[in-house]
Amino acid sequence: MTTYDSSAVSAYAAPASKAALERTTITRRPVGDHDVLIEIKFSGICHSDIHQAREGWGESIFPMVPGHEIAGIVTEVGPEVTKFAVGDRAGVGCMVDSCRECVNCLAGNEQFCLDRSVGTYNDLDKKGEPTLGGYASHIVVDEAFTLRIPDGLPLDTAAPLLCAGITVYSPLAGQGTGPGKKVAVVGLGGLGHMGVKLAHAMGAEVTVLSQSLRKRDDGLRLGADHFYATSDPATFEELAGTFDLILSTVSAPLPLDDYIGLLRAGGVLVNVGAPEAPVSLNLLSLINGNKGLIGSNIGGIRQTQEMLDFCAEHGLGAEIEVIGADRINEAYERVLSSEVRYRFVIDAATI
Repeated sequence: MTTYDSSAVSAYAAPASKAALERTTITRRPVGDHDVLIEIKFSGICHSDIHQAREGWGESIFPMVPGHEIAGIVTEVGPEVTKFAVGDRAGVGCMVDSCRECVNCLAGNEQFCLDRSVGTYNDLDKKGEPTLGGYASHIVVDEAFTLRIPDGLPLDTAAPLLCAGITVYSPLAGQGTGPGKKVAVVGLGGLGHMGVKLAHAMGAEVTVLSQSLRKRDDGLRLGADHFYATSDPATFEELAGTFDLILSTVSAPLPLDDYIGLLRAGGVLVNVGAPEAPVSLNLLSLINGNKGLIGSNIGGIRQTQEMLDFCAEHGLGAEIEVIGADRINEAYERVLSSEVRYRFVIDAATI
């Protein structure tokens, strides 16, 4: 167990946009009445970390400590904490606060807080202080935004579930994925590989749509029933009108009309990837067949806990490559060139 000093927490931060991340020290708030202190064991590297550190989605706050796929051990609790005790296995995902009073918060959709949800990093907390994420040795979080990691999930493979897992679980569950449903997952990366695992565990017939057949063996091993290359025009002819649900996990613009053509009448294309560039769409693609195009953005705290419990029940975790913190910048480049299978996870003991 590492020593905790709230004024000198070890971390890796991006000092400026597009700058290499470097080791530093940061200050965390003292443990408050309803807070838990988590000694971070593992922190996943999400593509959204790169988008934000390089300002691909707009202006960011620097210095930035990324990381919202956090798994660790509770080492201190505030006097009013009731949900956690020292020694518990705990996780933190994409948000650390919300108003908790609006209609969305009360419905368990804190991510859509009408005031605003507070991001785990690259955001301002309720006191106007920048939030700093999980590329660090410790984090202090309100117990209401802390997740319990079931004993059946190893902490290293559980960490990516706090973003990648809930990002794909939420639309799969929301669209009624189960036996008799035909689901296609576009892209077999950090999000897509979890989409395949979860859709398979829910009982759906799963197809992977990837640029090439390079990852075919992986896709079938992870639970896919079929695997097709989208670079082959015949794929779009053969699979026209096939799917109840298409889950797009890629962060590059897609020819949406082509993919919508793969839906059966009444089918839905859900986009969880967030391209930096706009995409075009002919609305007739939707009108002809009463098809739907929607987006999905993580899930609330209640659903995230549901996802963790589901993964523990079915023995699901992310496919990971554990790295030392000194390889974060290398890992960013490898994510961008699709050279990871399928999620980098930082060993926080090296920070």
